[in-house]
Amino acid sequence: MSDVEQKLVIKEEELKADLGDAVDNLLWKPHNVENHHLTKFRDLINNKYGEDLKDYHQLHNWSVQNFSQFWSEVWDFTGVLSSQRSEYAVDPKIPMNKIPEWFPGARLNYAENLLRYNDDSRVALYFTGERQGGDGISTRTFGQLKERVQKFAASLRKLGVGPGDRVVGYIPNCPEAIEAMAAVASIGAVWSSSSPDFGVSGVLDRFSQIQPKVVFSVEAVSYNLKTHDHLSKLSQVVSQLKSVEKVVIIPFVKSQEDIDCSTIKNTIFLSDFLELGINDDGSVPPLVFEQVPFNHPLFIMYSSGTTGAPKCMVHSVGGTLLKHLEEHMIQGNRTDSDTLLYYTTTGWMMWNWEVTALATGCSLVLYDGSPLHPHAGVLWDLVDSCGITVFGTSAKWIAVQEDRGVKPRLSHKLTTLKAICSTGSPLTPKSYDYVYRDIKANVLLASITGGTDIIACFMGENSVLPVHRGEIQSAHLGCGIQAWDEGGSSVKGEPGELVCTVPFPSMPVRFWNDTEGTKYHNAYFDKFPGIWAHGDFISVNPKTQGVLMLGRSDGTLNPSGVRFGSAEIYNIVEQFPEVADSLCVGQRTLDKTEERVVLFLKMGEGEVTPDLIKRLVTTIRTLLSARHVPALILPIKDIPYTVNGKKVEVAVKKILGGEEVRNKGALGNPESLDLFRNIPETKVW
Repeated sequence: MSDVEQKLVIKEEELKADLGDAVDNLLWKPHNVENHHLTKFRDLINNKYGEDLKDYHQLHNWSVQNFSQFWSEVWDFTGVLSSQRSEYAVDPKIPMNKIPEWFPGARLNYAENLLRYNDDSRVALYFTGERQGGDGISTRTFGQLKERVQKFAASLRKLGVGPGDRVVGYIPNCPEAIEAMAAVASIGAVWSSSSPDFGVSGVLDRFSQIQPKVVFSVEAVSYNLKTHDHLSKLSQVVSQLKSVEKVVIIPFVKSQEDIDCSTIKNTIFLSDFLELGINDDGSVPPLVFEQVPFNHPLFIMYSSGTTGAPKCMVHSVGGTLLKHLEEHMIQGNRTDSDTLLYYTTTGWMMWNWEVTALATGCSLVLYDGSPLHPHAGVLWDLVDSCGITVFGTSAKWIAVQEDRGVKPRLSHKLTTLKAICSTGSPLTPKSYDYVYRDIKANVLLASITGGTDIIACFMGENSVLPVHRGEIQSAHLGCGIQAWDEGGSSVKGEPGELVCTVPFPSMPVRFWNDTEGTKYHNAYFDKFPGIWAHGDFISVNPKTQGVLMLGRSDGTLNPSGVRFGSAEIYNIVEQFPEVADSLCVGQRTLDKTEERVVLFLKMGEGEVTPDLIKRLVTTIRTLLSARHVPALILPIKDIPYTVNGKKVEVAVKKILGGEEVRNKGALGNPESLDLFRNIPETKVW
């Protein structure tokens, strides 16, 4: 018997042992959870509050009903570092839509919590990328990481960066991104980032609103084994950001002597930047962690821009830290013995989520470039070489792995792997089967969901509950997640709007440039007064309490798990003089598992020609990204509008999905909807 055949026999035996019975589509169940943090936390609540909570679901109910006490206990359980502690978490009498103040009087610093470990014997960061072929893995110890942040912070202070100032990264997922962000946080300034695959328009739509003082970026990036110049895009962005005083260039692909930054104002190379903060005697000023209020701004994230410029969501120091620690330490049972890889860019909130895991002592693995190059199994190589215990990716990537016939259980050891997390789009039942059949039988497969709006998860990973095919395991503690019908009643076993019924600390503290709070209110509290409506359709399994994601309930575009707004497309398309109007919507596949973007063009003169389509595609790819390019571009004679002059997207999306649009009273030209019926090209995918 060959080695491969022996591996196959062993893996098949593991599969049979761990899948258990097929009742309720049970795929995996945990063992020996007595020492898990969730169990210890439940015991703590029982002992301190005289409760008799017997399982996770009872603990969840308690956490929602007593959310102020719950978050106070999370603070203590996760060991939040602070110079001053609040007497209570939040006033439970304040309605959620009034944006309650959390932990009033508390003073803390996010970076201090992130850098609490100062150990040169343990690795904080492993980093590599497609240019290294998954080999040549470099490292930073926790001690080295802290020293680097110290230097970044000293130089930023020398540039005059102080509390509340905005510093941004137009940057790949590299150690310097984490070091710059942590230094910014140590000062009490505000960090925001976008990945290099975003085009000039997309970045300016975001950064121009927050007026950054300093920009960190690179000269080039690599993707699909091709080098892409970044300086030309960076030059255009910086030239239109009048607030920028310094641009720090990190040599990323080329050596410093081969980089010409003369076309970009106020540039400085990273090595020279780090020299700015050094004292005359050659010493580096000590790393000072500014103590700020719990609700002090830490990160600015962006909405997808469906109805105009992306909304700037301000997330707090304490809210981000506490919610992430609960998810990593309590829900995920992470400790300083774990190593986490989440394949992400700096423009996705999973980057922020991943980085906070450093506060648990967990090591991070950073990978830059295509996750399918130099070969489709490169990330599985990292699991074995870095000892990854928690592997995070997108649902789309898992589907691609299956399509390409990748079977890591035969090609890799995966000995250390304990959990696989998936997000970006709903994980299909087929992908659940693939993971347990072809990747690893004894692993927790966690489909997690939340979003940029909360910079965290509402539902997902749970170390003490089983995994059922196609289901998210549970709602997270402290999150009052329910499915509501249109009348505002909770439903189970049928589709409903995803709502959260109680406040949670990672709610945005505000939207930037939204002084009256109108945009904030309209975003989350317009549908059900006083209740957070998240914009997703879900169904709760009444038997398992697991959750099925059914897709977005609004017109946000979501191809391959990449959310963006139609306004970003309109801003480009409608600059073409021959295009009179346009409509951009998402269309679900026949099995409802994926979404493609369809762009309809109402021509002013002429026809939709191959040349026009080529020019549109090229412009969208250049100014936004390849992921923004519509899958299909079609002519249409009219575009539906409301009587108030708003373009109608959701109704068209329903028609393309085979649904009936009943409420046409708000439309100024309801007959236009008939034009979108029975379009052959959009019925098959």
